[in-house]
Amino acid sequence: MGHGLFITFEGTEGSGKTTQVELLGEKLSYRQAVVVREPGGTELGERMRELLLTSGMELDGEAEMYLFMAARRQLLHEVITPALALGRIVIADRYHDSTLAYQGGGRGVPVAWPATFPRPNMTFLLALPVESGRDRQLRAGKSADRVERESIDFHARVAAEYERLAAAEPARFMRLDASETREEVHHKVMSRVSPAVDALS
Repeated sequence: MGHGLFITFEGTEGSGKTTQVELLGEKLSYRQAVVVREPGGTELGERMRELLLTSGMELDGEAEMYLFMAARRQLLHEVITPALALGRIVIADRYHDSTLAYQGGGRGVPVAWPATFPRPNMTFLLALPVESGRDRQLRAGKSADRVERESIDFHARVAAEYERLAAAEPARFMRLDASETREEVHHKVMSRVSPAVDALS
C-alpha cells in the first residue's frame, strides 16, 4: 500500500461521519490530504451513486453489493492506490466496512473482503443510536436517500454489524461516541491521527 496513510470513517445514518471527514481534511490540508467519498470520487462512482442512492430502482441485495464494490474498485484504481503510493494521506467517507455492514449485516448477503482492496491503517466508527441518527437528519431537513429510507430494523442490523466488525479488529477501529459534540469527536480523532501523521514525516 506504499508509505501513505489510509484513514476511513464509518457509521450509520446521521452519525456525523461526513462532518468529521471534512474537519480532518481541513486539518490535514497542509499535507495535501486526499478526501474521497463512497460511492463517488470517479466518473463511474458518481454515476453509481446516483443509481444506488437516488433512483427508485428496486435492487437485489447481491446486485447492490456488486455495484458498490465496482465503484470502490474504480476509486481504488484511479485515486486511492496512486495517492498512497506517493505517500499521501487518504481520508475516506465510507469504505468496504460499509458493504460488510449494510449489505452483509443489513441485507444478509454473504460479503468477503477482496484481496485487491487494501485495509485502512485506521477506521473511525461513529456510534449513535439509530433513532438519534434519524432525528438528526429530520432536524437538518435532509431528504432521505434509498438506503436511508430503509426500516429501523434494517439500520439496527447495520449498527450491530458495525459493532461486531469493530470488536473483531480493535487495532484498526476506534469507536467514537457520536452523541458528543463535533469538537469533542474531532479532538479524539486527532489524538489517534496526529501520531500516525508525525510518523510519516
